[in-house]
Amino acid sequence: MAAEGWFWRWGWGRRFPGRTGLPGPGPGPATLVYILLLLVPAAADITDGNSEHLKREHSLIKPYQGVGSSSMPLWDFQGSTMLTSQYVRLTPDERSKEGSIWNHQPCFLKDWEMHVHFKVHGTGKKNLHGDGIALWYTRDRLVPGPVYGSKDNFHGLAIFLDTYPNDETTERVFPYISVMVNNGSLSYDHSKDGRWTELAGCTADFRNRDHDTFLAVRYSRSRLTVMTDLEDKNEWKNCIDIIGVRLPTGYYFGASAGTGDLSDNHDIISIKLFQLMVEHTPDEENIDWTKIEPGVNFFKSPKDNVDDPTGNFRSGPLTGWRVFLLLLCALLGIIVCAVVGAVVFQKRQERNKRFY
Repeated sequence: MAAEGWFWRWGWGRRFPGRTGLPGPGPGPATLVYILLLLVPAAADITDGNSEHLKREHSLIKPYQGVGSSSMPLWDFQGSTMLTSQYVRLTPDERSKEGSIWNHQPCFLKDWEMHVHFKVHGTGKKNLHGDGIALWYTRDRLVPGPVYGSKDNFHGLAIFLDTYPNDETTERVFPYISVMVNNGSLSYDHSKDGRWTELAGCTADFRNRDHDTFLAVRYSRSRLTVMTDLEDKNEWKNCIDIIGVRLPTGYYFGASAGTGDLSDNHDIISIKLFQLMVEHTPDEENIDWTKIEPGVNFFKSPKDNVDDPTGNFRSGPLTGWRVFLLLLCALLGIIVCAVVGAVVFQKRQERNKRFY
């Protein structure tokens, strides 16, 4: 299969409503090599390269219905959210505003991909703006709270597009995108920019760009991938890739934003959700996916959430080199024990000979 076939089979081309066949972000050399090396084993799970289907009941696409009102079909607004003909503004560039938009319909897809066209912009200079956007797939909807205008201790998935560093000791570069999965037991700590509960993250310069900015989220077979298209190069850039993520079906998609002493315009232009046609084993099909508790098979200790100045994400189960080092240490330990045991045994033998 040609390289382009692998790229499209994984489904990272951006979709345009009403313009079938128009290619999305093309596979640049670095992006294509990375995707080929990382995703070829997973690509075989997808039955057909053209099997992604737009789910309009979970999508927000222009032209919007209900312009000028406080609601629209399939979506509910809350707080400062305002619907215009060109965008849904979650917050204006004003202090102490909170707004959100939530899909009416719970999503029962096991495998999905979401593309978000968004814009964060304002008059504030460097580090004098905030706070950012949160994208949600959660059990509860339309519940205001302190986490980017939505509730804390949520159940489900959150993706934070954070524009302001609250932690003055941080070495990471903002804006910053991070992922959190919660079963209701964890609290998001704004003072630490959510570092203690972050599964993975990356630096992403999406604020005040003079071109379109996009984010793609894919969840399939317990794998969560986040990619960005922020450079107006018509190609996706890897941000986050985590294996072992457990998410139930029947949760709601939403987006929210909040401002405090600092502010920005936080706009959603479109949300497109695609169903991924993925084969599951009979055992997987027999699972009641609505009863799955959100979680991750491998979770870092908070002390592992040390800032990486390069902006690279840190996540997921043991990688190859970590497994190798672990096995090497175990092997060295066995060798040392064997040598010590042999020396002790030899000395005992010599001691016993003295009695004969």
